[in-house]
Amino acid sequence: MCWPWFGAHASESAFPGHGYARTVPWQVVESGTEPDGATRLTLRLVQSEKTRSQWQHAGTLDLTVTVGETLRMELATENTGATDFVIGEALHTYFRIGDIAGVRVKGLEGCDYWDKAGGSALRKQSGAISFSGETDRVYINTAAGCVIEDDKLGRRIRVAKSGSLSTVVWTPWTEKAAKMGDLGQPEGWREMLCVESGNAIENVVNVAAGTRHTLIVEYQVERL
Repeated sequence: MCWPWFGAHASESAFPGHGYARTVPWQVVESGTEPDGATRLTLRLVQSEKTRSQWQHAGTLDLTVTVGETLRMELATENTGATDFVIGEALHTYFRIGDIAGVRVKGLEGCDYWDKAGGSALRKQSGAISFSGETDRVYINTAAGCVIEDDKLGRRIRVAKSGSLSTVVWTPWTEKAAKMGDLGQPEGWREMLCVESGNAIENVVNVAAGTRHTLIVEYQVERL
C-alpha cells in the first residue's frame, strides 16, 4: 500500500516512495468470521521512532482484510491529535492477467487523468483503456469503480470503491520492467496489471482532528 503519501515525498528525497507503510511491521489486532463465512483480519501499523521521524502527526492506521466470495480491503486513518493533517494513499494492487495486449479497463471513460508516461500532461480518457506501451496514469476526481476485462483468462475483475477519488493504472512495459526485480521471468510484466484505488495529487485527503477517513475497495472475479 501507499501511505501517508503517494509517489515521492514532497520535500525529503531520502524518504521511501509511496510512503513508509509498506516498509514497516504491522500487528494483528482483531480476527474473526463473518456471518457468510468470510474471514476477517485487522492489522495496525506499528509506530516507532522510524515512523515518527517521517510522520510527526498523532494517529493510527488500520487495514481490515475480508476474504470470502470477494476480497474487501479497508484502510482506515484516524487522526487522534489536535490538528488536521493531509494524506495521500492507494492500495497498490498487482493483478494477474493473461496478456497485457488483450485486456481492457472499463469504467473510467470521460475521466481526466495525469499522464505520467506522456510528459505529465492532463488528458481525458476516450473509451476503454487498452495497452500498447508503458502506461502510468492517475485518474482524478472520480469515485467510479472499474472493470478489468481479460480475454486470455476469460474473466473480468470488478473493482468497487468508496472513500477514493483517484484511480491509478500502470504497466511498465519492456524497458522499465527490465530494471525491476520483482516481476519474475523476463516477460513477467505481460501478465501483470496494476490498478490502484486511492487519493493522490489534487485528491489528497485532509483528515480533521478527531476524525477518521476510510478507503474501501472490494474486488470480485466473474467469467466473461
